[in-house]
Amino acid sequence: MSNQRFPKIKSLLKSLIALGLVLTLVFGNASTALAARSGGRIGGGSFRAPSRTYAPPGGGYSSPGYGYGYGGGIGFPFLLPFFGFGGGFGGLFTIAILIAIANFLVRSLRSTSMQGDGTSFEYGSSKISVAKVQVGLFANARGLQKELNEIALSADTNSAAGRVLVLQEVSLALLRHPEYWVYGATESYQTALESAEAKFNQLSLAERSKFTSETLSNVNNQLRQASPTALLEGQGQLAQTGNGSGDYIVATILVGVEGKLELPKINDSEDLRKALQQIGGIGSDRLLAVEVLWTPQAQGDTLTSEDILAEYPNLKLV
Repeated sequence: MSNQRFPKIKSLLKSLIALGLVLTLVFGNASTALAARSGGRIGGGSFRAPSRTYAPPGGGYSSPGYGYGYGGGIGFPFLLPFFGFGGGFGGLFTIAILIAIANFLVRSLRSTSMQGDGTSFEYGSSKISVAKVQVGLFANARGLQKELNEIALSADTNSAAGRVLVLQEVSLALLRHPEYWVYGATESYQTALESAEAKFNQLSLAERSKFTSETLSNVNNQLRQASPTALLEGQGQLAQTGNGSGDYIVATILVGVEGKLELPKINDSEDLRKALQQIGGIGSDRLLAVEVLWTPQAQGDTLTSEDILAEYPNLKLV
């Protein structure tokens, strides 16, 4: 009799274990939904080869990608007397040869000159800095969220002047709230132009992956905003954490900059202040790309100390 019951008990145990796994998955997903993090994003720019003007020895400006004219100095008129132009040597074929020789000599001399003074701007030779400043603040700085939302909604991220304005306004917004600073971190990398975009995208994706959803985004003037129903996830978490004490906001600034940019390592609030001032002072002549990311973005959403430890291990207390 006992032998007949054993298979039934075994079958019942399997059913209970399967039910337990299903319940675990269901409640696990519910818990994840409550811990959903909203994120905001502002940015734009590109990593095309920077344009430059080159001042030739005789004055004036010329693009380095094009040859000089034939109006004087080294060039066509200079070489004609040497070959005796006008004395039976003036056929069209001869003129074409002289022009080709003149162009070759001019380009060779200009290339040598530019390499000698270190002002060559060929693609791949320009050094680019990709840098990040990250600030963790107490959630009491809810005014910062509002400022970032307003910047995202009004910014012109499709122009150089608009991107510089975004960088300045966000840096100022963070500098105005030093009493809420808790954490800080910086990173800076020097790379060639052709690999700078990949590094920039790598840092951006690492931050964006920490969001459950981007609830407000303005990238290259493409404005996207989540509907109110999509923002209800954060309300459940707020109910669990009470009035928001002990919760945080994390803001990240990423830049791609022509030339060298070294940010101070963060050990205290003064280092963080210098880093924000330095990155906020970058001009439009150097700024190639900028991206600002922050979480939480949605009202009612929170970021806990456990989230900080898990997702932002590089942040240092200031």
